[in-house]
Amino acid sequence: MLRITELRLPLNHLETELRPAIVARLGIPDALLSTFTVFKRSYDARKKSAIVLIYTIDCTLSTEADEAAVLARWAADVHIRLTPDTAYRFVGHAPADFQAEDRPRPVVIGFGPCGLFAALILAQMGLRPIVLERGKQVRERTQDTWGLWRKKVLNPESNVQFGEGGAGTFSDGKLYSQISDPRHLTRKVLTEFVKAGAPEEILYVAKPHIGTFRLVSMVEKIRADIEALGGEIRFQQRVTDVLIEDGHVRGLTVASGETLRADHVVLALGHSARDTFEMLAERGVYMEAKPFSMGFRIEHPQSIIDKARFGPNAGHPILGAADYKLVHHAKNGRSVYSFCMCPGGTVVAATSELHRVVTNGMSQYSRNERNANAGIVVGLSPEDYRQDRGGSGVVDPLDGMRFQRFWESRAFELGGGTYEAPAQLVGDFLKGQASRVLGSVEPSYKPGVHLTNLAEPGRGSLPQASLEAIREALPAFERQIRGFSMPDAVLTGIETRTSSPLRITRGRDYQSLNVRGLYPAGEGAGYAGGIMSAGVDGIEAAEALGAEMLRGIAAI
Repeated sequence: MLRITELRLPLNHLETELRPAIVARLGIPDALLSTFTVFKRSYDARKKSAIVLIYTIDCTLSTEADEAAVLARWAADVHIRLTPDTAYRFVGHAPADFQAEDRPRPVVIGFGPCGLFAALILAQMGLRPIVLERGKQVRERTQDTWGLWRKKVLNPESNVQFGEGGAGTFSDGKLYSQISDPRHLTRKVLTEFVKAGAPEEILYVAKPHIGTFRLVSMVEKIRADIEALGGEIRFQQRVTDVLIEDGHVRGLTVASGETLRADHVVLALGHSARDTFEMLAERGVYMEAKPFSMGFRIEHPQSIIDKARFGPNAGHPILGAADYKLVHHAKNGRSVYSFCMCPGGTVVAATSELHRVVTNGMSQYSRNERNANAGIVVGLSPEDYRQDRGGSGVVDPLDGMRFQRFWESRAFELGGGTYEAPAQLVGDFLKGQASRVLGSVEPSYKPGVHLTNLAEPGRGSLPQASLEAIREALPAFERQIRGFSMPDAVLTGIETRTSSPLRITRGRDYQSLNVRGLYPAGEGAGYAGGIMSAGVDGIEAAEALGAEMLRGIAAI
């Protein structure tokens, strides 16, 4: 099979024009082309009036000899090559008698994207994993989440952060990542999602996404697959302690008091499992502080973004709702960038702790809501949030978590103490004055916003350096997207959980540096950011754990 990359056609080309373009690119008679499939489709919108589609095509010719001849003719062309093998291969499978009770089953803590794929891989290897998820099943969890959005009632154990599917369930459902992927593990993730009901287009569009409603049923389907393979998912099972003997994990205790024997554990925590971070630190599990970012959500009419990005082609069905990716390096040394951009979506309440306000972005598969939103966040280093409680000058790994809590509590106060979020119009933010009334942009955040001054001296919603950097960045972004700093655009505070504030450090074998059998993975452990990278990391952690277990089984 041959692969053609960078095959360019006009945005409005007919479907029937693709085959002739392939034949012309290869320089062969039409009769030699047997089949072709679209592996990837993206677009180049730098010239808004002449947007082109860019295809990666896999095709077969009449015979292998014909393919060899074409490859020889185009040997100097990097855009015509053999199609790489993207099939997933397991590191091994358990013997049929693995169900013996004297062999502890692998345990996965957390059932977000990382835990989901770690458990799926372990189940497909025949290792019958047990999953411990502190939250509820996804449909029950959805009801609890609406309780905060509609009634201002928070369930600390069942919300946007905790429960089946993890934080990614209430997001844009983005299924793309910039991670290095030489083994094509992202293809494994996408393939499993399609098997679970995702549209097949996620296999070939450049920036695939699903949206919350579709993710719910897909997560349920993957759970059913894990259970059918002998896995077990236990909900409302918050892990409260780990038993460590001679540097090796030997068991887990859950909130009910039950202790579970466990020698191999994937620690697939979310970035908001703060009580679990504290427990692990008390038990001496090695971790370290890491950079993260904080900022606001910004909302514009989606039509403004579409026009700025696509010009006269705005609204084209192939292009869909436009997104953006922006970065600005401020004079004070801070980097400001857009994060988790949600076209045609909403800003959502994402706190998991009482009396704190956290924002995030979400959209459905259709991306047809009125507003576009994105995080506008500022990078922070451990030195920025060091608390130096003991006077040692060393950053405590939990300092970032404490820092986040401080500003989330401040946001709760600025929002009026009711889980409404503090908000300000961009025009007022740039002028340094409080907002009193909304303009043309209606905020989408539920349970509602409380207009204020996000940068009030002595009572601001973010560190002063971050506020200064954002105030400088917004006009700079205007130069890239016309209308970005429109006075009526809305800033909603605050976005704090862009990534984990710490890393539960692991070695090349994916195990904790000082606790054997413990495999930190995913967002909470500091090794992923987003559904795809978390899913891939879950696969790799499961492979490392599975290979270790299989070696042990073979030695018995």
